[in-house]
Amino acid sequence: MSVKLGEYGRSVSIIGVGATPFMRAFDSPETEGYTEGELFAWAAIDAMEDAGIKASDIDYYFHTQSGAATFSDYSTPAVQVGDWAGLRGRGAAHHAEACCSGYVALDMAVNMVASGKYDIVLSGGVEMASSIYAKGKPAHMRNSLGSGGLFSVGSGPARLIDRAYGRYMGIDSLQVTMDLVCEKYCRTYGISYEQMDDILNAFSLNARKNASKTERALLRTDFADLAKEHGFASAMDYLKSDYNPHISRYLRVSGFEATCDAAAALIVCPTEMAKQFKQKPIEVLGIGMSTVHAGRPDNEEMATREAIRQVYEKTGVTPDEIDLLFANDFVIPSQMLVAELSGYIPKGESWKYALDGRTAYDGDRPINTNGGRTNGHAWAASGLQDHFEAVMQMRGLCGERQVKKLPQTTLLRGFGGTQNATATILRTVD
Repeated sequence: MSVKLGEYGRSVSIIGVGATPFMRAFDSPETEGYTEGELFAWAAIDAMEDAGIKASDIDYYFHTQSGAATFSDYSTPAVQVGDWAGLRGRGAAHHAEACCSGYVALDMAVNMVASGKYDIVLSGGVEMASSIYAKGKPAHMRNSLGSGGLFSVGSGPARLIDRAYGRYMGIDSLQVTMDLVCEKYCRTYGISYEQMDDILNAFSLNARKNASKTERALLRTDFADLAKEHGFASAMDYLKSDYNPHISRYLRVSGFEATCDAAAALIVCPTEMAKQFKQKPIEVLGIGMSTVHAGRPDNEEMATREAIRQVYEKTGVTPDEIDLLFANDFVIPSQMLVAELSGYIPKGESWKYALDGRTAYDGDRPINTNGGRTNGHAWAASGLQDHFEAVMQMRGLCGERQVKKLPQTTLLRGFGGTQNATATILRTVD
């Protein structure tokens, strides 16, 4: 069900955010680097400093990490990170909802505060998605996975399907899911395969433009610069070349997630007490949630539509009030899907906006001003990274990539495990 804050309990606001850069530090076997606890603490302590509070002010904390068991060999990960952030002895819980984890992270914290159980709750996420623990070695020693992430350890999309239920499609299930959005869009609006290639490349261009201005993004080299480096006349020519090959019928490398390591955190408290802290609070107006089994074709569309319906219905917010959109896009067509399902861009029109550059940070319908998942994706941490970016944009603190109109209302669509979807609306507190 959806939640309208203040309807059944206290309204809740974000008072602090913190985030690390997206990184790939482990580039060879048994490389020395950071630990999950260090990354989590980096983000958590930054969030505390942002809010102007100390660790002793935190009543409870949540931890999320999608690959805790597979990539870090942890069965109780919340315990592993608490000491690093000065949170020893606090109540804590771990949760994991694949790439939707960072969006659910806000919901978990909000519910705790809205219920009145605690006043100040921290929710953080960390992911080590480009490496795996080195057996028999200290935690700061890890083995590189390169850019393969989940696919490199033989898990891949097949693990997202419950074999006892639904339609099992094996390793090709993700390709079916990500191509289906494009195929359906082409048939609905009479767009050719060649046109869709240009459209997806345009979304990628705009996303990279955003990432090039984002100090936390993993991939920051603008495609225009890459085109010049390799002797192409334009960025679009580069994106349609063998430097950017297809990985499915519609999707090219530039439109797929760039797995890496990162952490992010946020702190919430009741809106009534939020103004006493350091930053101007950002209120969580409402959260909608939906889950549609990964083996169901159109599951992303179905789950997204339902989550958005819930949050609009509960908050009374209308699409024309949305100033900024975030869409968890481990495949780039998700931007097109979410923009139209939310009414942020009229149905059948998002491709035009992309081709005209209007979805970049300096356009009138900006999407994923941090560059999105195709320019850095640390699964459980990514949703919290989006909340960090949304809050910074709403404060007007994003420098070169600050959107033209200071956002008062932001919609964030989370999606993960090819099944969980959330829709969250944030608004600046007057």
